[in-house]
Amino acid sequence: MSVEYLKRILSARVYDVAIESALDYAPLLSERLNNHVWLKREDTQPIFSFKLRGAYNKMVRLTPAECKPGVVASSAGNHAQGVALAAAKLGIQATIVMPRTTPEIKVDAVRRLGATVELHGDNYDGAYEFASKLCAEKGCTFVHPYDDPDVIAGQGTVGMEILKQHGGDLDAIFVPVGGGGLIAGIAAFVKEMRPEIRVIGVEPEDADAMSQSLAAGKRVRLETVGTFADGVAVRQVGVETFRIAQEWVDEIVVVSNDAICGAVKEVYEDRRSVLEPSGALAYAGLREFALRENITGKQLVAIASGSNMNFDRLRHISERAEIGERREAVIAVNIPEKPGSFRQFCSDIGARNVTEFNYRYADSSQATVFVGLQIKNGAEIAAVMDDLRESGYRTVDLTDNEVAKLHVRHMVGGKAPQVGKEIVLNFQFPERPGALMNFLQKMGERWNISLFHYRNHGADFGRVLVGLQVPPANAGELRTFLSDLDYSYTDESDNPAIGLFL
Repeated sequence: MSVEYLKRILSARVYDVAIESALDYAPLLSERLNNHVWLKREDTQPIFSFKLRGAYNKMVRLTPAECKPGVVASSAGNHAQGVALAAAKLGIQATIVMPRTTPEIKVDAVRRLGATVELHGDNYDGAYEFASKLCAEKGCTFVHPYDDPDVIAGQGTVGMEILKQHGGDLDAIFVPVGGGGLIAGIAAFVKEMRPEIRVIGVEPEDADAMSQSLAAGKRVRLETVGTFADGVAVRQVGVETFRIAQEWVDEIVVVSNDAICGAVKEVYEDRRSVLEPSGALAYAGLREFALRENITGKQLVAIASGSNMNFDRLRHISERAEIGERREAVIAVNIPEKPGSFRQFCSDIGARNVTEFNYRYADSSQATVFVGLQIKNGAEIAAVMDDLRESGYRTVDLTDNEVAKLHVRHMVGGKAPQVGKEIVLNFQFPERPGALMNFLQKMGERWNISLFHYRNHGADFGRVLVGLQVPPANAGELRTFLSDLDYSYTDESDNPAIGLFL
């Protein structure tokens, strides 16, 4: 079957709109990992993403009859721009359905390319349903973002270029995975031409549909999907892409969002290019794989798949990059509440730099402080904790505690002992006007809000920490309220960071 895709990829029509992107050697990344690291620079395409390849290859093959009513696509960003650019080049009317939560920068980019934008739904699924309805009503052709042979073949030209540009031995190619179109195309070509090269997919831990599907032997639909790496935020991979991945993909590496932030920073330091989270995903996986397998001297390629970055997301990325690189540990420490204790603490941590120190008086005998420490690698975190405990400090490692990193570090200000019967919930609010008012109106005057923290981090949802004073007798009523609200949430009442600081 890969022979069929080999023919499709070799005859793909992409270079009317796409460039043959560079395969850049990354000297700093190579030195850090003691391997030879190459970046396939799809972030330099006209729309700053590889997505125009598949979209154009699909649309250029439409018949005049199929083109006449126009095309429809559903997308939150890069695929939308690819379809819009292809439509402008081919003189086809394009309607792009985007979620209402899509950042304005992406909506404006699609409109500038001449496409009609319809905003529907709070996520990709809602946009997809409306797009399907439009196609049925108007007889338009739907341009799927990944589950279409012509789209897969267009994306497969990335693999064709890599083999052309890297003439020597090549050990592995790391590919970001959302719906699976890019990795399906690359795997189909590479495995037919150079079967010894490993093709390894990379997914975020909160959007790992392909990893779960391959493990289960069938397509798995995720209940929820994280959208930090919005370019790969897909609940379910495609039928055709899954079939190809089962046959030709060697492995899927799953990484944290902090690791993605670290990858954005490392690529910037090497290439001075600011990749979007999904654009840096492949390098994050390459880095994790190289460290996990303890490999050296290998020839490794990562697809830098896009750079459509919202500027307001950079703050969040910069805050989390050091943790993602395992160069910062975040801990809670109890120190005596007396003059000179901070100086003694700094002496006890030795030569390590303090990157953050949050403290507010709460007790006359003990102070609980939120501390960031500079470290060399992940293995050093345990050593730091052991050293502090040997010096008599009570410590809690919060480096992997999401609530601590996202909310608590900005809220250290002393506890509120007068607050009783408090439940602390970590919500995902849709990032749109009216989301907070909807929450307040549905809650009414039933319970008092005892804590509230929100900080924009550039995604299409806002992460909000809320404390509610709910008597035990109202537990059933609270469950009904949360069900009716239909915002994703987790109960963080027993989170150690909450207990220590809030």
